[in-house]
Amino acid sequence: MNHIPSEPPRRQIHPGSGRRKAPVYPKGRLLQASELDAVRALLGDRPRRRDLLIEYLHLIQDAEGCLPAGLLHGLAQEMRLPMAEVYEVASFYAHFDIVGDGERRPAPVTVRVCESLSCMLAGAEKLIAAVEQIGIEGVRVVRAPCMGRCASAPVAEVGHAHVDHASAQKISDVVASGDFRPGIPAYQDLDAYLAAGGYTQLRACLGGELALGRVIEELSDGGLLGLGGAGFPTGRKWQLVRQAPGPRLMVVNGDEGEPGTFKDRHYLESEPHKFLEGLLIGAWAVEAEAVYIYLRDEYPSAREILLKEIARIEAAGLAGHTRIELRRGAGAYICGEESAMIESIEGKRGLPRHRPPYVAEVGLFGRPTLVNNVETLFWIPEILGKGAAWFAGQGLNGAKGLRSFSVSGRVASPGVKLAPAGITTRALIEQHCGGMAEGHQFRAFLPGGASGGILPVAMADIPLDFGTLEKHGSFVGSHAVVILSDKDDLKQVARNLMAFFEDESCGQCTPCREGTAKASMLMAGGDWDRGLLEDLGQVMRDASICGLGQAAPNPLLSLLRHFPEELA
Repeated sequence: MNHIPSEPPRRQIHPGSGRRKAPVYPKGRLLQASELDAVRALLGDRPRRRDLLIEYLHLIQDAEGCLPAGLLHGLAQEMRLPMAEVYEVASFYAHFDIVGDGERRPAPVTVRVCESLSCMLAGAEKLIAAVEQIGIEGVRVVRAPCMGRCASAPVAEVGHAHVDHASAQKISDVVASGDFRPGIPAYQDLDAYLAAGGYTQLRACLGGELALGRVIEELSDGGLLGLGGAGFPTGRKWQLVRQAPGPRLMVVNGDEGEPGTFKDRHYLESEPHKFLEGLLIGAWAVEAEAVYIYLRDEYPSAREILLKEIARIEAAGLAGHTRIELRRGAGAYICGEESAMIESIEGKRGLPRHRPPYVAEVGLFGRPTLVNNVETLFWIPEILGKGAAWFAGQGLNGAKGLRSFSVSGRVASPGVKLAPAGITTRALIEQHCGGMAEGHQFRAFLPGGASGGILPVAMADIPLDFGTLEKHGSFVGSHAVVILSDKDDLKQVARNLMAFFEDESCGQCTPCREGTAKASMLMAGGDWDRGLLEDLGQVMRDASICGLGQAAPNPLLSLLRHFPEELA
């Protein structure tokens, strides 16, 4: 009988070859049931909407002190989003701390020390060094951009508690207290505002006593402009949005991250209802189904005030014609740009959109959207109450209206200064700021924050208003005036401002992303190559997608133009 060989062993088939069904193995990170349960407990019965992603990332960050990978995974599962999408949003914003599996969590307490210009002038570097030298247990020290408290520089933030005129000892005392809640300043609440005649203009609009055409006419004749920095006529903007087909929405830009700017915070923390009445009138004017207030995360006190007072006006029936949602930024200067802000409200990275279309046509959730700044809305009830002629007559040197100047730096009395539009820098210092700080001589100034450039004292008699400084390579922007003296190194000032723009660039476009980094590197050296820096600055101005990259070279180029002695 012939030997019949046994069947040879079958060749192993690679699971991915398709020739044989392979066992199913989960790919990637495995979600634990406890992680999903923890996310569900934090979210409670809140809706699982895509646009609330950033709000829910804040819930986790506040509860855990970071964003653990497991809870990010659970959040993605609960909201039915790809993990990559949740991660890219969380990693975009500076106030979120992602911690991978097996990685060490950050210290329980975070101390952020502002290193932007006004705080730099007040000794931020020495403060950072002193705090690090103390080495407070359980504390990490983080360098941070402007916190909107420039009048009380240097500034630090312990948890959510701000420390004005900060010192290492003050910071240590707050840490020791264990109380990191935001302080709530005294402010005009709903009862006090109603007693002073508040919401009269809103009621007149809702009741038909004030027609839309009359309201737009008053704002236009009064010369009210967008006071976030663009200076677009407010009445005209309202008209354009109202003409667009509905449904329409409204967004309030409360993300004043420009170094040197703090006027919006001042009004939100002192007279919030004047702003809220203006907001409700704006929503009525454009028939906005909802209003989204985008507030920077550095303003926790203002957030607490708004949460409380919005609930009160809703209970009083003053907001029945719209819905108000308060959204919290997460540490991204770029979100002050209106289209980037809209992307952030939608729960995405704050990347500016290409225009056209403009947000008045295609804005939040694809709808026509009215975008106004906090201070712009703040003035509306008063203009409607006192009339266009009253507001327009407040200006000087051909300008119309009043302006809230955020003044910081080398003056005796920094702060928010209410002054006529068109006032000069010299008059602003002498009449509203008590003159220069002791021992300092006026040498230069920034008329519009970090973006506005640096001008010499010889230009201090030019009126501060939209359109007056552009021919000098500068602009008034958000009216953030930083005063510099003979004791300041202007090259160091320019390096500080460029480093800010480098850090805050969203990275979407090459001219801004690479230009700010290259400029910072070139400026770090002792000898500046004027021709190379001017060429680089011009490319950034001409080719960047949005205002950040277009304005980033202004401090550098204005220094080269007006202070040639600095290069000698």
